[in-house]
Amino acid sequence: MPEVETVVRTLAPHLRGRRIVSASFSSRFVTPGNRQTLTRHLAGRTILSVARRGKFIVMQLDQGTLTVHLGMTGRLLLDAAPTKHTYGIFTLDTGSLIYSDPRQFGRILWNHDLSRLGPEPLEIRLDEFQARLKPRKTKIKALLLNQTFLAGMGNIYVDETLFAARVHPLAVASRLSAQKVAAIHQHMREILNAAIHQGGSSISDYVDAQGQRGWFQLQHQAYGREGQPCRVCATPIRKTTVVQRGTHYCPQCQRR
Repeated sequence: MPEVETVVRTLAPHLRGRRIVSASFSSRFVTPGNRQTLTRHLAGRTILSVARRGKFIVMQLDQGTLTVHLGMTGRLLLDAAPTKHTYGIFTLDTGSLIYSDPRQFGRILWNHDLSRLGPEPLEIRLDEFQARLKPRKTKIKALLLNQTFLAGMGNIYVDETLFAARVHPLAVASRLSAQKVAAIHQHMREILNAAIHQGGSSISDYVDAQGQRGWFQLQHQAYGREGQPCRVCATPIRKTTVVQRGTHYCPQCQRR
């Protein structure tokens, strides 16, 4: 979510009020459905706002809504030269916006329904967070990654949050003490805000809409540090798999 928020913040000042003259798409994965129909919907439309909902970038147009999910390697870039991995080109009344995605896991969608997404992690109150978490008997890592529970938490920031809260990723959510739940809530908000402030984490292909990398990866305490000493206790960081996602934790600081 910090990466998507950063992209939105770098896009919005340049796109609000701009008109889409034309658009073209060339990937059946990124733009599922009829690409010609999508092109017709977008031609001549004015962009009223650019916002984020969970991990989605939402562009409200004067007619309809364009929603973009960046997936693992998607990029939205202002006035950039297309490459062999460019699968969407928006020609604007001034300049352009391109969508590139080497792995084609992202999506560009028309009037996509986001109603099933959970609350935003930076907006949910502690009491609401506690109430939503209490009846859930699933592992806390899996729950925090569930976008219907919270909209926007990704693998990096769940690992970092659980490390900061000293909670094992396989701990059962409903069995966590009130103190642990409060710690997760507090550290989640602090870490997300810090990551947004530093432009997100540039782990793979991520850059903002102007091609700039983020810096929060330099602050990671757990994610991506398998085998390296914990910065708190010097125990080697371990890696396991939770819901098919690589999961990093300290076995000493995050005991079950």
